[in-house]
Amino acid sequence: MVKRCDWAREEPSISYHDNEWGYPEHNDQKLFEFLILEGAQAGLSWITILKRRQGYAKAFSNFDPKKISRYNQKQINKLLNDQSIIRNRLKINSAINNARQFLKVQQEFGTFDKYIWKFVDFKPIKNEFKKASDLPASTMISDKMSRDLKKRGFNFVGPTICYAFMQATGMVNDHITECFRYVK
Repeated sequence: MVKRCDWAREEPSISYHDNEWGYPEHNDQKLFEFLILEGAQAGLSWITILKRRQGYAKAFSNFDPKKISRYNQKQINKLLNDQSIIRNRLKINSAINNARQFLKVQQEFGTFDKYIWKFVDFKPIKNEFKKASDLPASTMISDKMSRDLKKRGFNFVGPTICYAFMQATGMVNDHITECFRYVK
């Protein structure tokens, strides 16, 4: 039997855990996708967002920040009525705002990847936690990332959301040591 991290007990969590979580991600559009999804997850369970991931992709132009940055009130109203996503006005407005800020970061740094990975010196942090309860909700690095993103105008990017983003995009590898995905 394959040993996984405790949170990966049902689909789509199992597939996500096995194929994405903790893998270093450097594609700007995928990084933006996780920024949107982690912000949407605030106050909810990750499984709730994973089950709606395809709905988010469809509703938010396949996570294209250029298209999202141009959303108008008509598109916002459509999103507020879209049952395939979390219909929270603050989170929807945040996704649009963050698309605009994301594009500014790309313009300044060339890519969002170059900007965001500098927080971990461009290499994944590998932790050695024995059980899920050992994992932190945030770290000094996610605090620093959060402050910088907020300074740049992003929202729904608190330290806990930033740490979850870091885990999702492989900036930090938090697979427990008994998990088959943990590599020494």
